[in-house]
Amino acid sequence: MTTLFFDPDARDEFLEAADYYEKCRAGLGKIFCSDVEAATKNILLKLLSGSVSLHAPFRICLISKFPFSIIDTIESDHIRIIAVAHTKRKPGYWLSRAEK
Repeated sequence: MTTLFFDPDARDEFLEAADYYEKCRAGLGKIFCSDVEAATKNILLKLLSGSVSLHAPFRICLISKFPFSIIDTIESDHIRIIAVAHTKRKPGYWLSRAEK
């Protein structure tokens, strides 16, 4: 079975966004976390069915109800989450992470 690996910067983005939403309204951070988890499950389910390609080798999965997307790439033995990116801020800022 394929596993997901969060780039440390992507994990930090995810946790910062969850914290932000929790501060906005109690319980909203938990909803954000659940939506990210659902999106990551969707990424695994669509591994071979051709999920939306951003530009090779990157793929994108939008997070429902929140202005965020998950940027991933398929590695030899896992799927690497490169960014949990706000869709309205700094497009492509995460490209340098792909070189790690």
